[in-house]
Order: sequence, then C-alpha cells, then structure tokens
Amino acid sequence: MFGSKLPTILVGEADRHDLLVLAMGGTGHSADAADDLLYELGRAKVVDDRLLPPFVVRMGSTVLASVDGNAAQIMRLSYPSEVSANAVSIFSPIGTALLGLRSGQTMRWMERDGKTRTVKVHSVSDQAST
Repeated sequence: MFGSKLPTILVGEADRHDLLVLAMGGTGHSADAADDLLYELGRAKVVDDRLLPPFVVRMGSTVLASVDGNAAQIMRLSYPSEVSANAVSIFSPIGTALLGLRSGQTMRWMERDGKTRTVKVHSVSDQAST
C-alpha cells in the first residue's frame, strides 16, 4: 500500500484468521500480493466480528466505489476461488486496498508498474454472514 497517512481500517477476527492462513499458504497468488495483504492485516484494528460495523468492507461485501476519480462501480470483495460478476480478489491490489475501509474513506496504493491509484468507498452492503 502507499501513502504517508493511511486510513484506519477495521477487520473482523474471522476474516483476519482466514486471510492470514490464505496469505501464508502461498498458493494461487504472488508473494508480493501476500506481503501486501499481510501488511494491511498487520496495521488493521481487529475487532470481534459481532462488533464490526455494517459499513466496513469485509470479505463478501458488495461495495460501490470509484477508482481514480472515475464513475462509481459495484465490486464484491472475494476470495480468489470465488468467481462471479464484479468479483475483486482480496489478492488484487484494489481488493487489498478495499479491505477494512468504511463508507467515505479513500485509500491510495502503488501498482507493480509504479502507477499510483486511488479508490474511494461510497457505500458498503450485502455483508457476508458471520
């Protein structure tokens, strides 16, 4: 991820556990993608799943977000094995950037090619059941 001041992110205990296991498993994603996810999980404030507010992006969330100031689009934060319309893998740079953000927050990150990108979350819905 990128930036001098990163937004505070919240992650539920179950997502944190599952994502740590997945990132350290090493299959289906690059080492760089796993490192980026582990960094975000390390800086996240971890909360009991029942206390995670409904407007926080978690695994399975459907998010209305805009990338680089373009028109807002619907995305679903997913595991790499979950292929569906509008799915964004947690191991993609934008998927990692979305994790733990709240409605109204913005996150900047740097792509592998050095290009700086920005995502702004407009709304969060359809939370995965805990």
